[in-house]
Amino acid sequence: MAASTFWLLNALNKSYSTQTTYPVAFIYNDQKLVATQALPEEVTINVTGKGWKLLRKSLRLEVKPAEIFIRNLPRNNYLLGSALRPALVNAMDGLQLNFVITDTLHFRFEEKLTRRIPLKLDPKQKIADSNFAVVGQVNITPKFITFTGPSSKIDSIPSPYLLRLPETGLKAPAEIEVPIALKNALLTSDIEEAIVKVNVKELVQEEKQLVAELINAPQGKKIVLLPPHVLVRYQFLNDSVTTLNREGFKVILDFSKYSQQDSTLVPELVQKPAGARNIKLSPVRVRVLTESN
Repeated sequence: MAASTFWLLNALNKSYSTQTTYPVAFIYNDQKLVATQALPEEVTINVTGKGWKLLRKSLRLEVKPAEIFIRNLPRNNYLLGSALRPALVNAMDGLQLNFVITDTLHFRFEEKLTRRIPLKLDPKQKIADSNFAVVGQVNITPKFITFTGPSSKIDSIPSPYLLRLPETGLKAPAEIEVPIALKNALLTSDIEEAIVKVNVKELVQEEKQLVAELINAPQGKKIVLLPPHVLVRYQFLNDSVTTLNREGFKVILDFSKYSQQDSTLVPELVQKPAGARNIKLSPVRVRVLTESN
């Protein structure tokens, strides 16, 4: 044991040349710049030094990283290994740098931006049940969201920022918490969720038959429509039963849009009473019989 200890101590006092890795640290203003990819953490070098120094370095004991300063947005996304020599020499205590083996360090920085965007409920999402409707204005708290992140990601965020409710098929007024889902790990927001308040009321469904008004019809020609009536299906709020003007519907058949291929016309709704919703006409095409067909 004494001989081994003496040999080890003697060996650690000798100088050696070897290939090893050395830590590097990027120093930059994280209030103005964002690293959009993982930064290199070490470089490969060839050094000469006492065994004690090399052992301490390999165990990462009191090793000072070589500092790479990024003062402004870099024009290039790389740094040649030879350019690291001054930083490495300043950081390596008791080690002599022979040469840098790493050819190039690659990195990518972007300017950090902040953007304030209004929040809005996604109009494509149907949130009420089939026999219910959203009434009045949808209230969102807060009304704005502030994003912070790299310029390319910030610029790609649409405005307004659309929210989708986690639950649909509503049959009553509701107050729903909507989490803010960030699509990129480099983005941050000033809120984690928004509160959406919606007023939902029940709808009543009715239908009635109308005689469509034929316009632009050829003069002096007998025309027969099959079917002779158009069925109008519609919905309205339950509290509007007594106030809805059911005589306010008007459907036309425009002969200028006559289809020679199948001898039909498409019914068109040109007038509807206030409060009528989800209006559908049946049939979607009306057969036209004339003296010629």
